[in-house]
Amino acid sequence: MRILVQVVQKARVIVNEEVVGQIGRGFLLFVGFTLGDEEQLVEKMAQKVLALRLFPDAKGATNKALDDVQGEILSVSQFTLYGDVSNGRRPSFTKALNGQDALKLFEEFNRTLEKAHGKIATGVFGKAMQVELINDGPFTLLLDSKEIYG
Repeated sequence: MRILVQVVQKARVIVNEEVVGQIGRGFLLFVGFTLGDEEQLVEKMAQKVLALRLFPDAKGATNKALDDVQGEILSVSQFTLYGDVSNGRRPSFTKALNGQDALKLFEEFNRTLEKAHGKIATGVFGKAMQVELINDGPFTLLLDSKEIYG
């Protein structure tokens, strides 16, 4: 599982010219799954995201977590996080989990976040989406479950 975390001042997702999810200050999460990912891992990764201290304290040090700043979450499915361009110029997505299984994990990830943090906004799984955001910092991290949990 991979999650691209972007600290944003605001972000929104548009599908067919309609805003389907939007937030103010918080995290924009691009979330992708690979073969072997399972529910237990999804829950651990959700807790990892919520524990990240990416917001500045009074001294400017990144010591505050999302809850500390009443931040919001926009979660967007992103199978292209598993795009492989090691052979040629066109990405291969064979390492991305199939849509049906990825949808189940994405929904569980979002439920876990919502249970621990409160309501979150999402994109629409499997749809073409336009994502608008204003990065804050910019501050962007890539969380890879294989690097974090082995």
